[in-house]
Amino acid sequence: MLTLIGLSGSLRRGSYNTAVLRAAASLMPSGSELRIESIAGFPLYDGDAESASGVPQPVSLVKDAIASADGLLLVSPEYNNSIPGVAKNAIDWLSRPPGDIWRVFGDKPVAIAGASPGGFGTILAQNAWLPVFRTLGADLWAGGRLLVSRANSVVDANGTIVDSATLDNLGKFVSGFVAYVHERKVGR
Repeated sequence: MLTLIGLSGSLRRGSYNTAVLRAAASLMPSGSELRIESIAGFPLYDGDAESASGVPQPVSLVKDAIASADGLLLVSPEYNNSIPGVAKNAIDWLSRPPGDIWRVFGDKPVAIAGASPGGFGTILAQNAWLPVFRTLGADLWAGGRLLVSRANSVVDANGTIVDSATLDNLGKFVSGFVAYVHERKVGR
């Protein structure tokens, strides 16, 4: 079984990005699964707190899940044309201590997607994530891009994607990423 970990870069209860992540989990190809983890319990990163108490348990649990998975799917909103602070904070915690970076992110296949009520999707945030994951040594999948524009018109009040074109694009995106991760896994 090929396992991906999915993270939403939003804490909002009605998050479009979390809706995309849930839909992605339902569209996974046979022989694969997407396990959704949460960053909701992560405190703000503080080096003094880390020195005094170590890595918080919610962070450690997600770190271990990513480390043991075959790949990571980050579905992130775009705030002010860039990365949302809560999502960057999560990645900052997940890369602590520095000696764990390779265990968690090193050569780990990572795909980035996002949804936004705006007309450009999350293209600027996705581009801003690239140097972050390169720095962590992740293997960024370049075989597809998923930008869900005008997400407020494709996600209903229950948090379900109701637009068939969006679901079709999401299915192709997830299938492409799974195929890439599978190819890497078999080739090793």
